[in-house]
Formats: sequence, C-alpha cells, structure tokens
Amino acid sequence: MTLAEDEVRRGGGRRSAGVRTAGVWDALRPVLDQGPLDVIDVGGGTGHFAVPLAELGHRVTVVDPNPDALAALERRADEAGVIVVGHQADAHDLMSVLDGESADLVLCHSVLEYVEDPAAALRALVAVLRPGGTLSVLVAGALAAVLHRAASGHFEDAQRALTRPDGRWGDHDPVPHRFGHGSLHTLAVNAGLEGIGITGVRVFADLVPAGLIDSDPQAAEALRSLEAAAAGHPVLRELATRLHLSAHRPL
Repeated sequence: MTLAEDEVRRGGGRRSAGVRTAGVWDALRPVLDQGPLDVIDVGGGTGHFAVPLAELGHRVTVVDPNPDALAALERRADEAGVIVVGHQADAHDLMSVLDGESADLVLCHSVLEYVEDPAAALRALVAVLRPGGTLSVLVAGALAAVLHRAASGHFEDAQRALTRPDGRWGDHDPVPHRFGHGSLHTLAVNAGLEGIGITGVRVFADLVPAGLIDSDPQAAEALRSLEAAAAGHPVLRELATRLHLSAHRPL
C-alpha cells in the first residue's frame, strides 16, 4: 500500500485530505523508493509533507518564513517521533540557510504563485539540488480559477481570470499568479531542468463535497482512481486546482 492509498483509506476528515494529495504522493513515489534521501521542503509550513517523509526514513529540512509554522512543525515532528530540521527563510533566499547542491529532492508546494519573481525563485530551488536531483513544484492552476468562479456565479470574475495573463480574477484575488501547463513548462525549461512532467492534482476532488468522501470509503477509492486517470490527460489536467511539476537537474 502506498502512502497515498493509506491516507485515502483512513477514516474521518483525513480521507478527503488524502484524496486531494494522492496525486502528488503518486508522482513522488518512484523517487522516494530510491532509498533515504536528503529532502528540502521549501514553504513546508507545519510539516504536512515533511513529517510523513521523515516517517518514511528520509532526512528532511523545512524552510519557511513563518516562525509560528516552524514551531507547529517542531511539535508535529515530536508527536510523530521523528526529526525534521527547520530554517526560517524565504524561497528566494535559500542559500542563506542551505548549502548549494545539498538535496536529492526539493519540494516547493503552493509557493511560486505567491512570490514576486517565480523564475528567480525556481532558479534558487535548482541551486540547492544535487545533479540528478528531483524538483517537485505544486502551483495554482489558471483554468481552475475560471471554472470555480463561474460555478459560484461570479461570471465577470471568471472572464477576467480567463483573459488575464496572471490568471487573477480581480484586485481582491489573494493569489498573485496562476499557471497553465505552458507557462509552468517554460519556467522549468528556462531554469535548466530536464525530464519535465506536469500533471493535474485535484481535477475533480474540489468539486465533490468532502462529507461524501469522508463518510464513504468506496467513494474515496473511486475518486482517487479517477483523479489518477485524469492527472495526465492533456485537457483535464488544465482544469485541475493544482498543477504538479516533476523535473530534475541535469547530471
């Protein structure tokens, strides 16, 4: 059983959360199966990914600008009986707390859409990867914002999100940037990455009531299977709430 499958099968609110993150765990599994890795989780916050990775035997460091999040990470790691190192820094300032070429795997989930210069932040992420190391990036999908604003009756917002290059639906949109497959792929190429793969995460999961998934294990399994089938579909992945990029630094 994979870690993603285990989270989906757990009862309570964990089941819906497991479905929503299963696509990322599935993409990372071939890398994680290579043995204990040096992992850096940039913007890892309270350890949603970092602590499970440490439980799998990997050496994990979290870099996050929020001291409260790092304190919560420490408590979470203590409760799990694992060690996770925390550093306070921004994504563009990694070299102030980390050594170059020090990680086998770098995670940067739900961060690039909030930084002022995503291209510069991505170059900083690549700099801490060892040659051959893997980068995992999760970003907000542009077309998902269009779909969700339209579904909630905000049609003018949906049209703005559809036509603006940054994918924002208005001045009050809390997300500064959203990405499509093309813009994310271009960022990765310009950063010198190879083996680029982009999949959709939460294509359908955010459209399904969490209560249904949390109360019905069979529905959770079926939705997880559907998400896995849709993740690489060239049309459906563009509708995902999140796009997941997996790539590696050249040897």
